[in-house]
Amino acid sequence: MTRHFRTALAVSALLTLAGCAEQNPQLPELKTEVGQLNQKLQRLTDLASALEQQTTLNRQSNNGLYILPAAKSPATLKSNIGDLNVSLTNLMPEAMGVQAVLHIKNISGQPLPIFTASLDWGQLDPVTGKPLTVDMQTQTFTSTSTLLPSAEQTIDVRLRNVSVETLGFIHLHHIEAVTETAPQNVTQP
Repeated sequence: MTRHFRTALAVSALLTLAGCAEQNPQLPELKTEVGQLNQKLQRLTDLASALEQQTTLNRQSNNGLYILPAAKSPATLKSNIGDLNVSLTNLMPEAMGVQAVLHIKNISGQPLPIFTASLDWGQLDPVTGKPLTVDMQTQTFTSTSTLLPSAEQTIDVRLRNVSVETLGFIHLHHIEAVTETAPQNVTQP
C-alpha cells in the first residue's frame, strides 16, 4: 500500500508541475503592464531626484534661485521686487540652442515693476549635481512694461550653446527694479 501511495503522490506532483508549466494566457499582458509600471516608477524617481537637487541648490544659494528643467517644478525667491515664484516651461530646440518661457509671479499678488535680471544656464556635474561653470552662459534681460499692472510676467528666453537634453540648470539672479527717470526739460540758449 505504501508503494501505491508513493506512486499516487508522485503522479499528483507531476500533474501539479505540468499544470504550472502551462503558460497562463494573461502572462504576456502582465509582463507588459509590469514593464510600463517600471518605466513610470523610473520617471517618478528621476523627477523626485531632480526636485531634491533643485531644493538643495536653492537652500545653498545666497544669490538668486536655481531651476532644474528635469525637476519640472517652480522655485521661490525673496527678491528686491517681492517674493517670486519662478518656473521654466516650453523648452524647445532651436538652431543655436534652446528657447523657453520664464514665468515670474509675485506671490503677494502685487504688480511687478519693470526689472532687470541676470540669467545663467548650463550643464550639471553628473557626479556632484552642482552647476558646471566651465561652459556656463549668461545674459541680462529687462522685463517689458504692460498696459495694466500685473503680478505676473512671461519672458521668452533664448539659451544659446546648449541643447534641451544637456540643459541642466538655469540660475536667475541680480533682480533689480528699474527706476524710471523723468525726462528733463532742456532749454536752448
